[in-house]
Amino acid sequence: MPLVKLIIYQLRNISEATLTFNPKINMIVGANGSGKTSILEAIYFLGLGRSFRSHLTSRVISYDHKAFTLYAEIHNGNLTIPIGLQKSQNGETQLKINGAHATKLAILTQYLPVQLITPESYTLLTGSPKNRRAFLDWGVFYHDQLFYNNWARIKRLLKQRNAALKQCKTYNELQVWDNELCLLSDEISAQRQAYFDRLIPLINTTVADFLPDVSITSHFFCGWDKKNKSLQEYLTDNFYRDKQLGYTSSGPQKADVRFKINGIPVSDVLSRGHLKLFVYALRLAQGLFLNSFNNKQCVFLIDDFSSELDQSKQQLLAKHILNSDAQVFITVIEKNSIETLFGQERTVFHVEHGKITVE
Repeated sequence: MPLVKLIIYQLRNISEATLTFNPKINMIVGANGSGKTSILEAIYFLGLGRSFRSHLTSRVISYDHKAFTLYAEIHNGNLTIPIGLQKSQNGETQLKINGAHATKLAILTQYLPVQLITPESYTLLTGSPKNRRAFLDWGVFYHDQLFYNNWARIKRLLKQRNAALKQCKTYNELQVWDNELCLLSDEISAQRQAYFDRLIPLINTTVADFLPDVSITSHFFCGWDKKNKSLQEYLTDNFYRDKQLGYTSSGPQKADVRFKINGIPVSDVLSRGHLKLFVYALRLAQGLFLNSFNNKQCVFLIDDFSSELDQSKQQLLAKHILNSDAQVFITVIEKNSIETLFGQERTVFHVEHGKITVE
């Protein structure tokens, strides 16, 4: 599902731009602060309905304006799907897909699967389990059509349960929520495990190319120790602890993907440069899986391509990107630093003070 056209109004320092993209490689060149990352941010908005740089819409809208607007055209087979998104200072959001109003931003993910890699991407491995859960759930969402509804129901149940924890005096008062929560938790854990089991071979193959001298083991943790006891038993046994904490301490909301070297988390063993390479491998593996098994085309957004990568690693990354047959958007300060890596099938955009020109 390549992104064919993008129109930007009043997003950060880009007051107005109309861009037509290459179905393969798009290089965005400009100095720091020029606005090149804002193009990636606009595409990310169209894929997930939010920014990867700020959770405050007011910081994304151009100074002294009331809203930013994005319009895109996405190819899906022989069809062209128009998408319009507007976010206002007052918090209002308007979304149109194929000319019809849509009420949920989550629907965007069906049309533009986006994988983002930035210089800070290593936090996927060094940060909290929430980051790795999001990584896993991105893939499960596309792999299993029932996943999103199950997870939405679990989020609602957990919100209700956590609120009840503050009021109830005995565990029996929570049973009405826990019966459904345990059932759905087993289902969503099975969905995550099934996807992870199929993804691991691709991860191992890609990692072996990026980090040939490192042996990494991968393990999915569902959010409670199934070998020890059931989730129902954890919820019952932890009632007073959870009540004191004010939230539910066991369940699928605590799931994690653990990557280790000789039993030690990779974040404690690998250098930052190697962690970044590992994240590249993980993201590429997910994109390849989506292309191969789900008949969708992943769009890769790579900010500051050459950051912390030597020439040999840049060549390796470029090879994998080209082999993925995906649409790719790459930002770089100097075009000459990577120009020879991607051949002639590319479009180059130059950004200066929010103004964009095509080479």
